[in-house]
Amino acid sequence: MGAFSTKAQYTSARVVMLGLDQSGKSTLLYKLKSEKAVKTSPTVGFNVEMLETPCHMSLVIWDVGGQEQLRASWNHYLEDTDALIFVLDSTDETRLPEALAELEKVLNNVNMIRVPVLLLANKQELLGALSLQELQKRLNVKWLSDRSWELQGCSALTGEGTKEVLVNLAGLLKDQGRNSPMCVCACR
Repeated sequence: MGAFSTKAQYTSARVVMLGLDQSGKSTLLYKLKSEKAVKTSPTVGFNVEMLETPCHMSLVIWDVGGQEQLRASWNHYLEDTDALIFVLDSTDETRLPEALAELEKVLNNVNMIRVPVLLLANKQELLGALSLQELQKRLNVKWLSDRSWELQGCSALTGEGTKEVLVNLAGLLKDQGRNSPMCVCACR
């Protein structure tokens, strides 16, 4: 697992953002970065951005393409990961089992032991989106029992819930690093 590195009052973390293609990962990343809706195309490879949480934690977020042929490379991005954001398309009920199977594979990677997970139920603004309660019922909590995790709704398009993403992520990292003298984040 990655290590927290202190820079003055800051804490830095490496975050990997995964999810199936068309779940809204890149749109979400750029919404978090600029607070604007940005038209994106399918990610081939990765996007990487540095963001700062409201509590002055620096995050380097790696948004990795989710097309089926790219998922085999996900393991290459997991080393030294401090947190995982896994984006679910709340409107794509037919691909939810596939998304959860991919999440399970990622969490079974040796580099992901006890890494905190923020599950983002994206596209909550659309009619027919599964509620957080319904998504929670479908999650297999045993995959998540050895780590801090949270399920949060959001809309990368409208920005609903996106401000909370950085706060919740910093809180998960703080909870994970509670016993580490390097963790100085004051969020939550």
